[in-house]
Amino acid sequence: MDIEKKLDELKQRVQYARDILGDKTNELLETFADRLAAVNLDNGDSTEKLVNDLAALHQRLLVLEANIDSGLSAMDKVRIVRHSDRICLKDILENVYDNYTEIGGRDEHSIDPGMLIARAYISRRVGNKIYNQPIMVVGQEKGHGQEFRNGGSIKPWGNSKALKYMKVAAQEDIPIHTYVFTPGSYPLEDFPGAAQQIAENIYEMCGLEVPIVACFSEGGSGGAEAIAMADHRMMLSHGYYSVISPEGAAAIEGRIKPGQRAPLPLIEKCALSQRITAHDNLAGGFIDAVLEEPHLGARPEHYDFFKLLRASMIRATDDVALSVRSMRFLRKWAMRWKKNTPSDVEQILVRWNLTAGAKQRLLRKRYRKYMALAQHSYLDERSLFEKAFGVKNELFDTVRSYVHYKLLKNVGQGIGNMAAEASDELQVVAGRVNSLKQWILKNLGVENGGRRVNMAGLTTLSTPSKDNGSEDEICYVCDKANDDREITCPNATKNGCLDIWARDLYDDFAGVCPQCGHHFRMEYQWYMANVFDTGTIQEFNANIAAGNPTNFPNFQPRVDAAKQKTGLKSGCMTFNAELMGIRLTCATLIADFRGGSVGAAEGEKFIRALEVARKKHQPFLAYVHGTAGIRIQEGVNGLIQMPRVTMAVRRYIEAGGLYIVLYDTNSYAGPVASFLGCSPYQYAVRSSRIGFAGPGVIKETTGLEIPPNYHSSFKALTRGHIQDIWDRREIKKNLHQTFLTIGGRNLYYR
Repeated sequence: MDIEKKLDELKQRVQYARDILGDKTNELLETFADRLAAVNLDNGDSTEKLVNDLAALHQRLLVLEANIDSGLSAMDKVRIVRHSDRICLKDILENVYDNYTEIGGRDEHSIDPGMLIARAYISRRVGNKIYNQPIMVVGQEKGHGQEFRNGGSIKPWGNSKALKYMKVAAQEDIPIHTYVFTPGSYPLEDFPGAAQQIAENIYEMCGLEVPIVACFSEGGSGGAEAIAMADHRMMLSHGYYSVISPEGAAAIEGRIKPGQRAPLPLIEKCALSQRITAHDNLAGGFIDAVLEEPHLGARPEHYDFFKLLRASMIRATDDVALSVRSMRFLRKWAMRWKKNTPSDVEQILVRWNLTAGAKQRLLRKRYRKYMALAQHSYLDERSLFEKAFGVKNELFDTVRSYVHYKLLKNVGQGIGNMAAEASDELQVVAGRVNSLKQWILKNLGVENGGRRVNMAGLTTLSTPSKDNGSEDEICYVCDKANDDREITCPNATKNGCLDIWARDLYDDFAGVCPQCGHHFRMEYQWYMANVFDTGTIQEFNANIAAGNPTNFPNFQPRVDAAKQKTGLKSGCMTFNAELMGIRLTCATLIADFRGGSVGAAEGEKFIRALEVARKKHQPFLAYVHGTAGIRIQEGVNGLIQMPRVTMAVRRYIEAGGLYIVLYDTNSYAGPVASFLGCSPYQYAVRSSRIGFAGPGVIKETTGLEIPPNYHSSFKALTRGHIQDIWDRREIKKNLHQTFLTIGGRNLYYR
């Protein structure tokens, strides 16, 4: 029986290697398979000879696997992480941790079986004493062919469960280990919505005051980012981490029609060009370490690999904790010295709970870590003079902000509090005197001293410094108003809308059907001219330009064409402006530039704009003229903007800023699932569409046919993604009202 079992194992390994190679054929592997098929256990050979023959075949297969492993392509590694024999989170829990308890249900009876949460601990023997160190383990569970796991594709409530228990870990002051095993999040817009939940996960993870260590096997787009905001990120050597699957990238690049499949050579090319492998991501700085796997990837029987993974997770957690501790030098020296075997790591005790000061240092270090990523991925086309002038302005704003809002504000607040107390005391006396005065005047027959009392001040929440415009003022006329033709509303069949003359529609009606209120698409220039006060827009960082950091084939000409067509250097415009007298900072994602997709340049401009708003103490408006998501040709350089910009948003909000998002036209994917979706105040222009994935992507990934209104702004409103829907003609008035009323005294413009 042992001989038969060993023969079956060899045959399974051969079939596994074939699966990894896909449509490619390895002649040496096929020759070996023929030799294996020729082994006959019933030909009368002695048991000893059969054992020796199988041992020789085993050694030969090891050499063959090593040879195949050395020539693996990026797409081969994608097939490795998708294979049902790949290690899964349950294997890791069984072999890496000393004990664990699942939380939130088991298997198919869980809230989302694809998201597994476990309270585990690691036992460390230091001297004669054993220390049990607790950990919260969070990760996608693909299992070994278990269909109810949904391939590790997580629904919104699965990510919500993960966030809930990561917050529990922060309350209990224990570290978090996350394991990323997902091809991407499941694109459901049911409450709370895929995009909205991922955005909340990223935002909240930015501020968790415990060490977070992430280990990547398959990191697919926003689904990975939902649990991957970590202080230390390692990656298995045969894993991948990308903004989109190679098949998805090939479908976009090849403009494949629905129902068709992209050719394999194009898929292989996209996998290579996106630079999705572990060593590609290490070179880009998106991960901190690569953990070498056995040949052709780690499988459940590779017990030595689990020892290595255990040691790596312990060491990473130790490093994060020690990096923010005040007393750490001897232990860090000892950890650098003891690197020979996995067991060495456990012989040095590092406590993972942090003091209050260490927690603040951890958050600051996490912020600096992500702000430093993808800095090489955009083009800074500013001249030396412009760069020097920009540094001077940043320094001036920093000093001014510190002096005005730190030093003087504290002194002024103290004086103001004393003055307020004194004024309140005097009000009692003044009230009595005024009552006596009114009684005398009334008896003399004089009402209110001959003056009219204006009560409006009692209900006025705030008053702008000046009013430079009215919501009725039209400052820009759409080019389409020059067309001498009639326009038919798309709702004409249902609502009986009459045809509209183009000149009337795009001029007097501001692109809004007068019968049903359908909003036709308008250029971003219309909003720039008609929403903000005339002559107040001051653009900055205009020369931060989109590039091609991955050298994606044939992409640079397309970027250049977009720049030529729009006159812009990226899909994001940042500026200071006034809106009915209120000074604000705005970042606009422009649909005309590559669909408003976000890459390194757009993310960097967004972050710099948030810094300007924070230092100038101004409210921040993110106007989304349209966004198709993350720019896939930039690979992880684009994907990493999701956590990067979200961290900047959180820093701005925690400093007291008011962050408002306004959606228009179509807004999908990564930006909505991160730095836009995390805003507490999100609004949409009527007829806009908002969601995590477009209809084509949903059908391709899930096979589901979605209704036409699935991504409508009204659906987004019903699930709580946005807070209201606005008519285009009332944007200026509504924004003004919003800036005046939302928030408290900590808002910058107050």
